[in-house]
Amino acid sequence: MNKEELHSYISESKGNESNICQICAIRDEEIVYEDSWRGFKAEDPVNVNSVTKGVMAILAGIAAYTGAIKSLDEKVINFFPDYQVKRGEKTIYDVTIKHLLTMTAPYKGKSEPWKKVCTSEDWTKAALDFLGGRSGITGEFKYATLGIQILAGIIERATGEKCIDFANRYLFVPMGIPEHTIHGAGSKEDQFDFFMNKGPRKNEWYSDPQDIVTAGWGLCLSGRDLAKIGSMVLNEGIYGGTQIVSVEWIRQMLTPYLKLGERFGFMEYGYLWYKPYENKEVYAAIGDSGNIIYVNKEKNVSVGVTGTFKPRIFDRVEFIEKKVLPLIV
Repeated sequence: MNKEELHSYISESKGNESNICQICAIRDEEIVYEDSWRGFKAEDPVNVNSVTKGVMAILAGIAAYTGAIKSLDEKVINFFPDYQVKRGEKTIYDVTIKHLLTMTAPYKGKSEPWKKVCTSEDWTKAALDFLGGRSGITGEFKYATLGIQILAGIIERATGEKCIDFANRYLFVPMGIPEHTIHGAGSKEDQFDFFMNKGPRKNEWYSDPQDIVTAGWGLCLSGRDLAKIGSMVLNEGIYGGTQIVSVEWIRQMLTPYLKLGERFGFMEYGYLWYKPYENKEVYAAIGDSGNIIYVNKEKNVSVGVTGTFKPRIFDRVEFIEKKVLPLIV
């Protein structure tokens, strides 16, 4: 399949590829393949859903690189001295930043309290209310989009600046990614539209009423932006000759700490990044609707793919390796 055939294949797809907006592949910081579909231009931002978590891991690494975060063993609650712990709650005192990054933090309840958090005036505080529980810290993987909101609060408390400003200053602008603004928290209808709208978005990041970015979703980036971030990860924190985040952090971030179950394709998990195969140097930040930053160290290539809302798409790693890599490797 050549580039023209791939373009037609995606354009005509009625299945898993029917929502793809952009694909960009980078090798040695040079774009080696780029295309777009469904009315999107290469530079148009898309809500990349949970790929946002992978970017948050990088921001946490930059906060550590600049000395704002001293250790991943720091207790989460220490960053929120003004937070009133619920009576009888003890587990929350033992939760560390590393627990958040590896998704081993414990939470109360079997499901995430989306309505409570996303209609509150302070999403970080509402997420803290959700943290802990009687079971204690078990070390088990518990995927929690809302829990990562606490990480945004930690970065703001540690650095003394808004997370959006920190991201612009230390990640986006140095990498040639457009400066982002917040998309202030709106009505239920606005949140629904942010997820479901199939048109291009602005260079924005959804936020709560305190202007704290949504850490588990809501960052809008183009496929080109995603590939750039992947290129930086591939080059161990360097982009354009600038050390964006430390080599040590990138290595820690990509190190597998957990083996996941069938729901997550038996992948391994680092700091909010996945390792799809035990025997390949392939890593990914993965979001709903097939949004992905794909990094292949063996092929020296990074790929960004964006897609508008479409549920139950989890096969972008296989798609990239079967359809995109043969065009460029």
